[in-house]
Amino acid sequence: MKKLAILFSTLLCLSFLPLTGQAKTLRLGVITPPSHQWSKGAQAFADEVKARSNGELEVLVFPSGQLGSEAQMLQLLQRGGLDMAFLAAGELANRRPSFAALFAPYIVETPEQARALLQGETATKMLEDVRPLGLVGLGYGMAGLRQIVMRGDVQSVDDLRGRKVRTMPIEPERDFWLKLGAAPTPIPLPALYDAFANGQVDGMQIDFEGSWNTRYIDNAGTVIESNHMMLPMVGVASARVWSSLSDGERDLLSELAAKHLDQILRVYADIDRDYLAKIRDAGVPVLTVHRDFFGPGVDRWYEEWRARAPVLKDLEADAEAIRAADE
Repeated sequence: MKKLAILFSTLLCLSFLPLTGQAKTLRLGVITPPSHQWSKGAQAFADEVKARSNGELEVLVFPSGQLGSEAQMLQLLQRGGLDMAFLAAGELANRRPSFAALFAPYIVETPEQARALLQGETATKMLEDVRPLGLVGLGYGMAGLRQIVMRGDVQSVDDLRGRKVRTMPIEPERDFWLKLGAAPTPIPLPALYDAFANGQVDGMQIDFEGSWNTRYIDNAGTVIESNHMMLPMVGVASARVWSSLSDGERDLLSELAAKHLDQILRVYADIDRDYLAKIRDAGVPVLTVHRDFFGPGVDRWYEEWRARAPVLKDLEADAEAIRAADE
C-alpha cells in the first residue's frame, strides 16, 4: 500500500508539472508488453497524435504495466493522475455489470464478427456507462478470440472438470468455468508461465498470440481451438483530464483513438490464423471444438447473465443480425 501511495503521489505531481514550450504531454498506460498489438496500437496512436498536432500534443506510452496493474491504472485515471489507458474490459466489468455481457460465450464466431459487434449500436452506447467511473470511453479493441491451453490430453469437456484453469479475476469468466465444473483460478499474467510450468494451474483460456509469444505452449499437452469468447479492450481517458483539453484536442484524440483501436480489431483475423498455424507446425496437438463441446454450461450461463446484465439481450440481437449478414 505504501508503494502504491508513492506511485499515486508521484504521478499526480507529474500531471501538474509545467511543460516546456507549447507542447502538452499526456500519458497512456497499457498492461501488455511492447510486442503486443495493444502496445503497438497505442504507440501508433501516439505517433500520429504528435504528427497531426505538429508536436503541440504528445502522448507517452507506458507498456508492460509500468504504471501498475489495470486496477491501479483505473484509480489513477479517476484521480486525474493518468491521462489515458487501454484497459481490458474485464476491469470495467468488475465495476459496471453491463460490460460483463461482452464476455458472453459464443456471442460471436469470428474476429470479424467481434469487430462488427464492438462497433455496433449497443456496444457503442455502452461506452457511456464508464462516465460514472470518471472515465471517457473512446472505443474498443480486443485480443483475438479465447482459446484453451491445457496440460495433458483433452478429448471432451469431462477432461476439464475439476481442473484448475487460469482466468482473469472477473465474474463472467469465473462463472463460465464453474458451470463447466472446472476450478477457475485467477493468477496475475506475469506469474502465469511459472504457474503453468510447475503445475500450479492445469491450463488457461488465452488467445493464440499470447500462447505462442509467451511460450505457454512449451508445457501444453492440448491446445483447444474453441473461439469461445472475446477479450475486449476499452480505450479510455480520464474525465478530469478530458475536461481540461480544448475542443480541438478532444476532437483529434477521439478521431485518432477510433482509428487505431479499429486497426487493432482488424488485425486479429490474420493474427489468430497465423499463430494457430505456428502452433500446429510446432507439433502441439490441437483439438477444434464448437459450442456443443461445452454441453449445457453455455446455456446455463446465458440464463443467469441475461438477468444480471440486461444489455446482453441487445448484444445478442446485434450479433444475430451480424451473423445473418454474413450468410
